[in-house]
Amino acid sequence: MPGVERHLVRGLGAVVLHLFAGDRVAVTDREGRQRCEIAAFAPDGREDLAALGLRPATLSAGINALLGGRDEASRAIAGQLRQRNLPKGIERSAALFDNDSVAGETVELVAERECIAIFHAAGAPMAVDRHDPPTDLALIVTRRNAMPLVEPPLPEPLGDVREEIRVARGTATAYTVKAGEYLQVIDVAGRQCSDFLCFDARLLEKGIERGFDMTATRTLTGTVYPGPGLYSKFFTTDLLPLVEVVQDTVGRHDAFGVACTAKFYEDAGYPGHASCSENFNAGLAPYGVQAKRGWPCINFFYNTGLTANYAIFLDDPWSRPGDYVLLRAMTDLVCGSSACPDDIDATNAWNPTDIHLRIYRANQEFSRAIAYRMKPDAEPRLTRETAFHPRTSALTRQYVAARDVWLPTRYEATNALEEYAACREAVTLQDMSALRKFDVFGPDAERTDPPRPLFRFADGHPDSIRWRDLKP
Repeated sequence: MPGVERHLVRGLGAVVLHLFAGDRVAVTDREGRQRCEIAAFAPDGREDLAALGLRPATLSAGINALLGGRDEASRAIAGQLRQRNLPKGIERSAALFDNDSVAGETVELVAERECIAIFHAAGAPMAVDRHDPPTDLALIVTRRNAMPLVEPPLPEPLGDVREEIRVARGTATAYTVKAGEYLQVIDVAGRQCSDFLCFDARLLEKGIERGFDMTATRTLTGTVYPGPGLYSKFFTTDLLPLVEVVQDTVGRHDAFGVACTAKFYEDAGYPGHASCSENFNAGLAPYGVQAKRGWPCINFFYNTGLTANYAIFLDDPWSRPGDYVLLRAMTDLVCGSSACPDDIDATNAWNPTDIHLRIYRANQEFSRAIAYRMKPDAEPRLTRETAFHPRTSALTRQYVAARDVWLPTRYEATNALEEYAACREAVTLQDMSALRKFDVFGPDAERTDPPRPLFRFADGHPDSIRWRDLKP
């Protein structure tokens, strides 16, 4: 809906919002007992909690700790303040809920004037004898002056950006990425396919063309059949890696088809229709790349799959505005990215839109994270590193995603027999962060109001052993 935005504040994380007079922000404590710390600035950088009708009440220990951190979330929030010329330190903040709220409790704030606000799900790692882990907050922003959005705002940068490139709908762009740099492919408005291909730039200078080879990629990643999603790395016929996937917020992509072609549109009854393959030919020609009628590529955000008979089918993309894939260049690359022009089927939800590219400098690190949605409207959750990761990552690079956390599968200095023997004959420490504590099933599993009691003593006497169901 135009003028309504939804934001999720992860536990120990923060969201920065630019608000204007009359804008409303509904802050919901999703699980209860989660403190929300808020700071606000006027556009000139002065602290201005009064713009949200709040009074400074506490020292902003949580937000300042976040801004002073060295992890990825801390760097991202600090970078957003730096881009807006706001101070990196905050004197005082306001707090909502303050550890005594119930699940689903909501507080609505109204901006009296323009301001930039930080909403932080404050807390600390849970102690072993407590039941108060940092949990998520939900923000619903309702803009007073809601205008139909031509395109949603871009997500905040993940780090230090070297270059921003906009790929207009129905076109393709060629560009270069240096070894070690990161490329973020962003779906601006959601449900828009972006074909991607790249070549080893050093070999291309010698007249040798080496791009993606999906058969080599499947062989080296141990995948017999293609499927929806991305491989961890993509290789050439010389078995050399070109890119590795660092983050993916969607999990639904096509890594086995070719970019759309002129023949595809001709066969469908649309001769002369623009195609990604022809757009790539024009964009890559200055780099000495030979034209092809159909380009092998990664089809980002293209929601295809295989039937039981291994026939390819497609459906509306699952990507939403701001969803992205983050890649790391394994060597110097010449790349091509498209904003697919397909408007004759569900490839782009019948409405082609723009794609945005960000190239990040190599002198930074981003965590590995993949999000999967079991259904299109599910809330994505990126895989996380556990508290044991600093130690286990020094011992192995073999990890698997288990219930949205990364867990090691084996340690490179040992083998399976040695690990088994250690479990039998010595002492082992195992990361069990992915194990669930409770499963709640049934039609009322997501209810947040207190449930009615199921049983009571039949005669009210504490020594009674006779129980009876309470009927509604």
